[in-house]
Amino acid sequence: MFKSIFHTYKKSFAGLSHETWLLSTVILINRCGFMAVPFMSLYVTQYLHRPASDAGLIITLFGIGSIAGASTGGFLTDKIGYRPVQILAATIGGSLFLVFSAITHFSTLCLLSLIISFFTEAFRPANFTATAAYAKQGTQTRSYSLNRLAMNLGWAVGSSLGGILASINYRLLFIVDGSINIVAGLSILWLLPSGKEYVKKLKEKMESAIVKRPWQDKIFVRFILVTTIFAICFFLMFRVAPLFFKEKWHINESLIGIVLALNGIIIAIFEMIMISHLEKRRAPLQYAIIGSAFVGMSFLFLTLPHLHVLTAFVSMVFFTVGEMFALPFINTFVISRTDELNRGQYAAGYTLCWSVAQVVGPAGGFYFAEKFNYSLLWILLCLFLAVCALGYYFLHNKTQVEEAMLST
Repeated sequence: MFKSIFHTYKKSFAGLSHETWLLSTVILINRCGFMAVPFMSLYVTQYLHRPASDAGLIITLFGIGSIAGASTGGFLTDKIGYRPVQILAATIGGSLFLVFSAITHFSTLCLLSLIISFFTEAFRPANFTATAAYAKQGTQTRSYSLNRLAMNLGWAVGSSLGGILASINYRLLFIVDGSINIVAGLSILWLLPSGKEYVKKLKEKMESAIVKRPWQDKIFVRFILVTTIFAICFFLMFRVAPLFFKEKWHINESLIGIVLALNGIIIAIFEMIMISHLEKRRAPLQYAIIGSAFVGMSFLFLTLPHLHVLTAFVSMVFFTVGEMFALPFINTFVISRTDELNRGQYAAGYTLCWSVAQVVGPAGGFYFAEKFNYSLLWILLCLFLAVCALGYYFLHNKTQVEEAMLST
């Protein structure tokens, strides 16, 4: 069995470029530091002793900054290149996290939340474009998969470490997170090639070519709307659920960190094997339908009244299975709608749906839980995810019609 798993991994990643491996290593470093935001609700309520609605406000401001950051990051990537955008976003964002750790004045924290999220989210469209630029011909999908593997390994490490640090002192979360972001930015500066030739060729092609914009792609616009609903539900597992585990189920921070880390561990071990067996058997959006159903079931487990720690782990397992079915193939669908001339803009559009979700999701989730209760919130999320599954089903049918028309 282990020999088969090793062979599958070896086959999946054979032929990837040296730059792709270096970029994934940097992403792994960067993601190991992604620990502050998942524990933000606990930091505001447990350390600063403010109400859950203030935690929702802080996280919402992170989302608003993310919207501006994603848009600006995509624009700047096409103008000055993916490398300087990544370096500036990582180093400036990391430095501001260090400042965040030293401040308790709530209004100042709100302002910093906007600015920090602007820089951290500007990193993503540039990183998406860099992955395509560094990938060898015919290896783009596997290159993105390697990056996702690095992200989830880093997420597992960061969540576990974050839980430990939060149990010692919440401020350590921001100090370590910021420091690791700075290291990631400097690693890009020192290790990765500039990509100036890629940017130059791209600009030459854009001068003579007609570039299709994301907002002109009706199917993609509808896809963004459905994925925004999915992302709203997705974020609540990592924003609202940690506070629910602490306040209602009385699970300590270290165990919460382990529950969150389970997500990254499962993905790191099983996702590439699953993708290698499934990717050519069905269309990407068909897997997104399955993923939406599994994520919906994960929230149903949170309505159960007993065996809290066990139920939290089972819920995370179902959530992770849903994520493995949905996100890699959603990513593949986005790539399939792009070419090298508009990939940065599509990346920005796709990133925007996650940024909007960070605004709507946590604020709405915390408000709903305070006004009513958590059980009703989890049931509502199940209904939203059923809508997502239906939306992906209709989009899949439309893409089939589009492909049939193009082939005639």
